[in-house]
Amino acid sequence: MHADLTGLAYLAAAICFIMALRGLSSPETARRGNAIGIAGMVIAVATTLADPGVVSFELIAAGVVIGGAIGTIIALRIQMTALPQLVAAFHSLVGLAAVAVATAAFYAPEAYGIGTVGDIKTASLIEMAIGTAVGAVTFTGSVVAFAKLQGLVSGAPLVFRGQHPLNAGLGAVLVLLVVWLCLAEAPLVYWLIVILALALGFLIIVPIGGADMPVVISMLNSYSGWAACGIGFTLSNTLLIVTGALVGSSGAILSYIMCRGMNRSFFSVILGGFGVEGGQAAGGDDDERHVKAGSAEDAAFVLKNASKVIVVPGYGMAVAQAQHALREMCDTLKGQGIDIAYAIHPVAGRMPGHMNVLLAEASVPYDEVFELEDINNEFATADVAYVIGANDVTNPAAKSDPESAIFGMPILEVEKASTVLFVKRSLASGYAGVDNELFYRDNTMMLFDDAKKMTEEIVQSL
Repeated sequence: MHADLTGLAYLAAAICFIMALRGLSSPETARRGNAIGIAGMVIAVATTLADPGVVSFELIAAGVVIGGAIGTIIALRIQMTALPQLVAAFHSLVGLAAVAVATAAFYAPEAYGIGTVGDIKTASLIEMAIGTAVGAVTFTGSVVAFAKLQGLVSGAPLVFRGQHPLNAGLGAVLVLLVVWLCLAEAPLVYWLIVILALALGFLIIVPIGGADMPVVISMLNSYSGWAACGIGFTLSNTLLIVTGALVGSSGAILSYIMCRGMNRSFFSVILGGFGVEGGQAAGGDDDERHVKAGSAEDAAFVLKNASKVIVVPGYGMAVAQAQHALREMCDTLKGQGIDIAYAIHPVAGRMPGHMNVLLAEASVPYDEVFELEDINNEFATADVAYVIGANDVTNPAAKSDPESAIFGMPILEVEKASTVLFVKRSLASGYAGVDNELFYRDNTMMLFDDAKKMTEEIVQSL
C-alpha cells in the first residue's frame, strides 16, 4: 500500500515538473512555471522523507539546515550579473553528488540492494559507471565554466594541437574502462574512470570561447540532468530518474536550438572544441581609425528626433544594473510617440534568457521584446539602434572576417540602422576577445560611460 501511495505521489511530482518546464518556455508564464516546479519539489521531498527506509532524520535535518542556510545567504547576496556563474557552480554540485552516491554504492552495495562487495549486479555496475563518468565530466566542466564566467581565468578559447584526437582517445579509453569495471569490479578501475572523466570534463570546456558560453551553460545543464538520472538508477528512485531525464533532454534540446541559432555544430559542442584559435581583430590598427564620441545631450537629441528606436541590451547593461533606467528612458520616448522595441540575441549575456530576466525585472512589456529572427529585418527601418552593453552579438566581424572567433555566428544587424548609439565604457573587445569594427562606422556614436549613468543622463536631457 505504501509503495502505491509513493508511486502516485512521485507521479504527481513528475507531472508538476513537466508543467513547470512548459511554463518556463515563455516569459509570460515563467512565474507560474516556477511555482508549479516548487510544488512538485515539495511533494517529492515530503514523499521521500515519508519512506520507512529512512534511518537518520538527524543527518537529513543537519543537511537541510546547513545547505538551506548556505542557499539562503547566496540567494540574498547574489547579483543578477552573477547568475550564470552561480548556475555553473550548482551544476558542478550535481555532478559531484552523482560521483559521491555512485562511490558509496560501489563500496556499500548492500545498503542499496544491488549485491555485495565484489559481487554487484552487472546492470548496477553499468548504471554506476556511466553515472560516475557523466557526473565527473559535469563537475570539472562546470568548475571551468564558473572560473571563466567569474573572471578567475581568461574567457578566451584554450586550444592546442591534437586536442580533438586527445579528447576522442580519452573518451574511447573511458568506454573501455566502463566495460572493464563491469567484468572485473576492481576499485582501481573505478577510480581510473573518475580521474579520466574529471580530466575529460576539463578538456571539453577549456577550448570554448566566451561568446559561446551561454551554450556551455545549457549543455552543462543537460549533463547535470543525466548525472541526476544516473543517481536515480543507483538509488532505485523512479522520480529522480524521470526528473533527471527531463532536465537532461530539455537541456540538450535547448543546446541544439541555440547552436542552430548561432550557426554552430551541435556535435562540436558535445565534443568540446568549437572555440577557435584566438580572436582576431576585425580591422586595422585602432589608433588609425576614427571614433565618433558623443554625450548624453547628443544622444537625447538623436533619440527625440527619431520615430523608431530598437534597443539592444547586453551584459554591460547587466553589470551596470541599468535595466530600470533603460525602461524609464524608453517610457519617456514612448510618451513622445516614438516606437520602441527590444532586440534579444540568443546568447546575449552569459546564460540563456539572461536579458529577458533583467528586462522582466524592470517590468518591460513582453510584447516589446523580440528575438533575433523576429527583429533583425527591422533594423534597416529603424532611425536609432541603442546598444547598451552588447558587443560580440552586434559585431559585423561575424559576417566579414573568416579568421574571427565569432565568424558564422548570426548577429543583430544594428549597423543597418540610420544611427547606432553604442553605450560602452571603452573600446575594449567583448568577452570573445574580438575587436568590434562597428565602433568605427560613420553612423556609430560611442557613448563612453557606465551604462546606468549614461542612460540616466539621457533621461534627464530628454
